[in-house]
Amino acid sequence: MTDADLVSRVALTTGLSPSEAARVVDDVLAWYSEPVEAYVRRRHAALQTAGHRNEEIYGRIVAELRDRVVAAPDLTERQVRRIVYG
Repeated sequence: MTDADLVSRVALTTGLSPSEAARVVDDVLAWYSEPVEAYVRRRHAALQTAGHRNEEIYGRIVAELRDRVVAAPDLTERQVRRIVYG
């Protein structure tokens, strides 16, 4: 359920209609509610596709998780590796 005050604020500050603002808020909240394991797997695949090596990827994912708006637990590179490969 979307917070009505947040939707009103987004509509007011962006010029979007209330229904458009609600869709934006829902999309942003869905983006940040992605489980850590899903985020790690998705980012690993994207970075690998972009040609990055695992040694760089693991550290990068750990750093990205620290900066997420919705805090993820602190993970070591080994924990990231285990999420990716089991």
